[in-house]
Amino acid sequence: MKVFRHLLILAVLGVATAASAATETYVADPAHSSVNFGIRHFFTQVPGRFTKFEVTLQVDRDHLENNSVEAVIYIASVKTEAADRDAHLQKPEFFDAAKFPTMTFKSKTWKKTGDDTFDVTGDLTIKGVTKEVVLATKLLGFGPGMQPGSMLSGWQATTKLNRDDFGVSAFPKVVGADVDITINVEAGRRS
Repeated sequence: MKVFRHLLILAVLGVATAASAATETYVADPAHSSVNFGIRHFFTQVPGRFTKFEVTLQVDRDHLENNSVEAVIYIASVKTEAADRDAHLQKPEFFDAAKFPTMTFKSKTWKKTGDDTFDVTGDLTIKGVTKEVVLATKLLGFGPGMQPGSMLSGWQATTKLNRDDFGVSAFPKVVGADVDITINVEAGRRS
């Protein structure tokens, strides 16, 4: 009986090791990635972006639906090509960056929707409020990078948020509620 139990334990450990070996860690290269948004101001769409962020993907290339992703976006890095507006977005009526310096996303599920597309469902936290959101995500590819032995992966994700859901609701007659998000990630393999 003890021999059987030891064999069972070794088999379970072997499966766990094989599963972990199949997972690769990729980290976004900020110089070749972007976190962009667009929001209506009166009648026109105004673009913006965050320039400081961290994105880490755990990738199972044989079973991409087992992937996971975590992201941290630094509020103070917001850029809308208007310095006064960027400073105003830090204030309590918008992001309240002094109290909430980051927004975060952590995936819960990856649902395959096509050959290289997924609905990535996860928890987005902005200004201390956490809501479940779905990112329509596309795998752009895997391949070698410029450095010998390096490996890259490319991803694009889009979604639409209602800023009121997160308490970022100043000037409702001037600024629209819906925010279009587009994220582009070029990530390098770390392990």
